[in-house]
Amino acid sequence: MDQDLFFMRRALELSKKGSCRVCPNPMVGAVIVKNGRIIGEGWHHGPGLPHAEIEALKACRTDPRGAIMYVTLEPCNHYGKTPPCSEALIQAGIGEVKYAISDPNPVAGGGAEHLRRAGINTQAGLGREEALELNRKFLHFCLTGRPWVVMKAAMSLDGKIATASGESQWITGERSRKLVHRLRAEMNAVLVGSGTLLADDPQLTNRVAKPITRQPLKVVLDSTLKITSGHRLLNESPENLIIFCGSQAPEAKERELRDLGARIIRQKGGAKINLNQALASLGGLGVQSVLVEGGSSVFTSFWEMGLVNEYYLFYGPFFIGGKMSPGVLGGNGVSFLNKAEHLTVKSVKKLGPDLLVHAYKEEPKSCLPV
Repeated sequence: MDQDLFFMRRALELSKKGSCRVCPNPMVGAVIVKNGRIIGEGWHHGPGLPHAEIEALKACRTDPRGAIMYVTLEPCNHYGKTPPCSEALIQAGIGEVKYAISDPNPVAGGGAEHLRRAGINTQAGLGREEALELNRKFLHFCLTGRPWVVMKAAMSLDGKIATASGESQWITGERSRKLVHRLRAEMNAVLVGSGTLLADDPQLTNRVAKPITRQPLKVVLDSTLKITSGHRLLNESPENLIIFCGSQAPEAKERELRDLGARIIRQKGGAKINLNQALASLGGLGVQSVLVEGGSSVFTSFWEMGLVNEYYLFYGPFFIGGKMSPGVLGGNGVSFLNKAEHLTVKSVKKLGPDLLVHAYKEEPKSCLPV
């Protein structure tokens, strides 16, 4: 393996330690190499804490002057909760900086140019594809102001998410459900429709993945405010609950829910929830990622509007059948195969008796310069 790529991949591995910890910041890892050997490495531990470059400098076992730093994101160049990393690298005497992707944040960017003006060589694009995928939610949010949308569905081999009687627990096994909790831990918000709320009374929390440093926001699309005080979402951390309702929802019910601690976002202009407006509202609250967990009508609406960026599709090893059994998608569907959206399948895995298909609408991309 190319030596540069070897060290960058080590930095990428380090950055993954920040998963579930660093949002709203990106996951970043850094490695300092001198004479072909790693003399220091670090990763970003969370908001307000030192960046990966500073952690790597602090960990150096020898003088870093003249060394090469491999870092997964362009060093920042602004004073925020921490001083600019680019200036720290200059003061430390780092001789060259190789980074995977440019910083899309207009406030934090410009670090590479600052380094070059100080006489430090820089190289961008090393390990770019891996870095883009790793921080796809952060990058998408920076570039669009909207959250990255992930659809999670558990279904039978024939695509049914419940029986005709409404039974859905459990279509998939324990290993699949544990992974779902891990996904929740990695997301800023988990979203369901009122149908799933009424049928399952879900908690929408991460109850398995460790460490549990925070819980995702709970988001419900409930156009007429059918939720009641008896639902678990209102009994467990209601301050973590956001409910979108339509313009015709009862105002008295809205006041009741607000008094219970929930945040209500009433949309104007119609009885139904406008998904684009909902995503824009969540983006305005700083939500970078949303896990959509159902039900069928919500899945269908997101899919028909082309709003899903990523899919986790879990299959139980059996058929359900029946015209009255709800499928993962409804609606009118596509009329011709050449109109169907073709996904990029990232992986297909066995999870005990289940099957997991992980796919993207398209490969994580960025218009960032490299």
